[in-house]
Amino acid sequence: MLHIGFIQTKLFWQDKPSNLSWFEEKINKFIGKPDIIILPEMFNTGFSMETERLAENMHDLTMDWMKKMSSDKNAVIVGSLIIKEDERYFNRLIWMNPDSSFEYYDKRHLFRMANEHEHFSEGKKRLIVDYKGWKICPMVCYDLRFPVWSRNNFKNDNYEYDLLIYIANWPERRAHAWQSLLPARAIENQAYVVGVNRIGLDGNNINYSGDSIALNYLGEKISRTERFGDRSEIVELDKSDLEKFRKDFPAALDADNFSIIL
Repeated sequence: MLHIGFIQTKLFWQDKPSNLSWFEEKINKFIGKPDIIILPEMFNTGFSMETERLAENMHDLTMDWMKKMSSDKNAVIVGSLIIKEDERYFNRLIWMNPDSSFEYYDKRHLFRMANEHEHFSEGKKRLIVDYKGWKICPMVCYDLRFPVWSRNNFKNDNYEYDLLIYIANWPERRAHAWQSLLPARAIENQAYVVGVNRIGLDGNNINYSGDSIALNYLGEKISRTERFGDRSEIVELDKSDLEKFRKDFPAALDADNFSIIL
């Protein structure tokens, strides 16, 4: 079993201390012991394009906070923040382990309708993490619209991942796409999917409805969080159920081979 905790809540616009304090309070109130705790995209600032002012490096305030929270709770912490590296800026998802080791994924698909592509550099590779017997692929927001990037490769009788995670600042006005594409990703990839989104208004007066959800490999909802609700939840994922379904319905055997050209 894998226990996934996720937090759907408001963000304080471009206010790192308030956001870190807020999420620390939320994490400390979890009932139960999640293996992984998932926070929204840019959880420490909101979806801001003020890269020069808000960017951190990989040894700064938010990374230190993630290390402490992960260690204190003996759980992986997942969330993204603005990182400056080699004079470039990345919307970087951090996978923080309890021993303070970490891995990261730079958002591949930058949301041009908010000019994200003018402020950030795109990522070049996916991240697949092996954790407690699970293979996990974390992604960021707009990546959800691009199914080739998230395709679950099947090679040598093995699936590339068992769980697909999306962290987001996905506006309410496009909630139908979020609600439709997450189940599609679960069904087509024969994997669990967890999508974690924020709620409330941001500094650009854009509203977010949350709609955070955990889905099984059939695209069925297994979480209880409701839209607009300020809620923390833990869901339990059963790998043996997933493996039985894949064996009984081996659609991956008929999948097309492909390669991604960057």
